Amino acid sequence: MLPGSFSRIYAVWLRHVYILSRSVPRLLEIMYWPSVQMILWGFVSRFFAARGGGDLTTLDIALGTLLGAVMLWDILFRTQVGLSIAYLEEIWARNMGHLFVSPLRPVEWMGAIMLVSLCRAMVGAIPAALLAVPFYGFSIFDMGLPLLFFFFNLVLMGWWLGLLITAMLVKAGPGAESLAWMTTFALAPFCAVYYTPDVLPVWMQQAGQILPATHVFEGLRALTMHGVFRADYMWQAFGLNLFFLIVGASVLNWAFNDARRHGTLLQSGE
Repeated sequence: MLPGSFSRIYAVWLRHVYILSRSVPRLLEIMYWPSVQMILWGFVSRFFAARGGGDLTTLDIALGTLLGAVMLWDILFRTQVGLSIAYLEEIWARNMGHLFVSPLRPVEWMGAIMLVSLCRAMVGAIPAALLAVPFYGFSIFDMGLPLLFFFFNLVLMGWWLGLLITAMLVKAGPGAESLAWMTTFALAPFCAVYYTPDVLPVWMQQAGQILPATHVFEGLRALTMHGVFRADYMWQAFGLNLFFLIVGASVLNWAFNDARRHGTLLQSGE
């Protein structure tokens, strides 16, 4: 047995793993959307490339850059939404009271659902990455070690976004569950996922600089288009992620404690 907090984190994580692994529809839904997005974006890019001219090397680089961005963005989105859904599933099952009459602390529950969201993101990302090889001859794993830096920073951003969104759900109730789906997409234009930031209005460029994903995708384009790994982008993203992760955990911890004091945590339901 793992001691103390780690055993409680493991128990909550294991509960969600059992729920996920024993539900084929859930697994298929998690794998379906990333794969479909990757396939559709790949064909769209091929369509425009075939009619836009240019040499094959340039077209291959453009295709690889777009597919890499699609798959990495989905890592961020799935990590964030997986964390928020883990909270909503406890609400739908009316399980929050059972969890928090136990010795489980909010920070331990946060750690568990962060791990759950990472598992959900991996379940969605791996099939999409493998399908890109036979469809387009593109393997995101060819990026090598830099891929780990991109992945790590996007997971961190998905975590703190999920923590902040979950805090809003704790305060506003499950009726605000649409926040879990729409918030990350609202930030996508600022993050310059599929284009360089210089196409944006100046105010959007400035706002995008405080989002870690902007630096990650700039680093992705530097690697795929110029063959250069920009460590400075990764450090900037990591610093921002660390700051926002502390903020997100603090805000969610405050929201839980406030809900407990006012008795609203146990009253949440469908």
